[in-house]
Amino acid sequence: MKDVRNQFPYLKNNPEVVYFDSAATSLKPQAVIDRVMYFYTNLSSNIHRGEYDTSTQTEKMYEGVRAHLAKFFNVGVEDVVFTKNASESLNMVATGFLKDKLQENDVILVNEAEHASNLLPWYKIAEETGAKVEFMKLVAGKVDLDILESHLKKGVKLMSLAHVSNVVGVIQDIAAISKLTQKYQTYLCVDGAQSVGHFDIDLKALNPDFFCFSAHKMFGPSGVGVLISKKKHYEKMIPLHYGGGSNARFDILGNVTLKDIPFRFESGTPNLEGVLGLGAALDFIDDLGLDAIHQHEVFLRNYLLKALNQMDHILIYNPYTEVGIVSFNVKDIPSQDVAFYLNAHHINVRSGNHCAKLIQGVLETESSIRISLSIYNTIEDIDKFIAVIQDITLEKTIDLYI
Repeated sequence: MKDVRNQFPYLKNNPEVVYFDSAATSLKPQAVIDRVMYFYTNLSSNIHRGEYDTSTQTEKMYEGVRAHLAKFFNVGVEDVVFTKNASESLNMVATGFLKDKLQENDVILVNEAEHASNLLPWYKIAEETGAKVEFMKLVAGKVDLDILESHLKKGVKLMSLAHVSNVVGVIQDIAAISKLTQKYQTYLCVDGAQSVGHFDIDLKALNPDFFCFSAHKMFGPSGVGVLISKKKHYEKMIPLHYGGGSNARFDILGNVTLKDIPFRFESGTPNLEGVLGLGAALDFIDDLGLDAIHQHEVFLRNYLLKALNQMDHILIYNPYTEVGIVSFNVKDIPSQDVAFYLNAHHINVRSGNHCAKLIQGVLETESSIRISLSIYNTIEDIDKFIAVIQDITLEKTIDLYI
């Protein structure tokens, strides 16, 4: 894969840094930054409201990103709704769609590896409706179809899971899971925050009911998310927000006619610059190719695991990882202390539970260090990390606090 590091200003401005926290947020290429700047310096106009040139040009670009996303995921243009992040997308499914379909003791099925954003919305509507949130056991981080079917046979209203866990890093077989959930008339919601931009995703083939993700984890700006669903579900979904942009008309008696799908779910002035930046991120990914991105990340993952496996003081929790996410600990040293020590050597990692506060049920530890790789990482980055981690001691980490 071609070297892309020179396309990321962060790396130019911080040449000493090894950035291993892309699962939290990815770095942004210059093309994305330029697209955001172009909006502010050349357009700076709202959409769906003006008849002047910069407004219509902004609208054309904005709706062009929606069309690009539809092509990127092999779905209809009307299936794509812009939100502020994956968390809001998941809340739209929970509150706007599922809540009024739940009855007492209905089951929402999840697992202990899920991010808080894919647990707390279900907790909330279960509390409000008397439904139940149940947890399914994973096998080496993956959904076992026999275990899943044993749950579905008992009756499950909705199953929600991450396409790729932000801690264990396995790719769930969404196509197979979807076939089972359809068989038992269970809705399937997929959190795609850690899968989008890492490998090809054909949602027509995978066929979930809902797919949610954020732009900032795929080289795009913060504050932009996407919900992809189907017309039959959108027609039964209540918008989270009401206001300008979402209505076709209303009268003094309180009668409101909402706009067509998807616009009824995009009330108010959207994050215009963010959506345009997402479009630039999609262009960037298309130019590199998803196969090349995935191969590069897997190559680095294998290189990293081989080195870590040779160290007796390292505990690797997800050797089965299928993407560039590796979770580990150093024996007898708290994960946060290891992260501080690595930071002293300009190596950025994540420590803790990674917003998956029930992860102990999967990893048998409540806190770990996570390395998450991306296209701007290199063998040299890993070599620098290995040189530091192989000599770490408790005494050296304590010295940082003295």
